[in-house]
Parts: sequence; C-alpha cells; structure tokens
Amino acid sequence: MATAKKGTIPPAQLELYEKLIATIPKIERKGAVHPYTSLNGHMFTYLDQTGTMGIRLPKHEVEAFLKKYKTTLFESYGVVKKDYVTVPGTLLSNTKELKKYLEISYEYVKTLKPK
Repeated sequence: MATAKKGTIPPAQLELYEKLIATIPKIERKGAVHPYTSLNGHMFTYLDQTGTMGIRLPKHEVEAFLKKYKTTLFESYGVVKKDYVTVPGTLLSNTKELKKYLEISYEYVKTLKPK
C-alpha cells in the first residue's frame, strides 16, 4: 500500500506561508507536498522544498522588488522563472509587508488569459 508523500519544508516556513495566504480569503492554498496558489490555471505563489517562497509579479514590479529586497529571480528545479521573485526569509516573516505583494500578484494573475 502506498503512503502519502511527506514534505521536507521546514514547519516554520510552511506556517508563515499559510498565514500569508490566509490574509486573502479568496485565495486557496493548494498542493499537498509543495504548497502553491493558482488562479485560472496560472500559479502565482510557490513554496519549495527548502521553504523558499517564489511569488509571481508583473514585469514592472519584478525589477523594483529585486532591487528593494536585494534578492533574485526564483529558481525551481533548475529553471529560473523570469516573472517570479525569491521572497527573502525576513520578508516571509513580515506578513503585513508581504501581503501587499500577494495582492499585487493575485490582481496580476487575474489579468492573464485562463488556461
């Protein structure tokens, strides 16, 4: 009998991610092993196995975010996601500040053509 896969995400990061997602009740957290959010077939947040969060932003927000938080584009399974930024751990801990970017991300993905 197969057993359910268990994630290796550090519990503290998972808790912070879930706390952030809960700030916008319309957003549903998905994924059993790797938590993510999506709308109309477009993923817009992701928490990888190390507990690092990536968030999808519109192009003009990506550059500003990278500069402000001195971070990089998000990389997942060796692929750099050009419209995702890596959320620094200190920002993941600041739900109030990060919520602004979650709202921007959610509004942005709503403008994309459904898949």
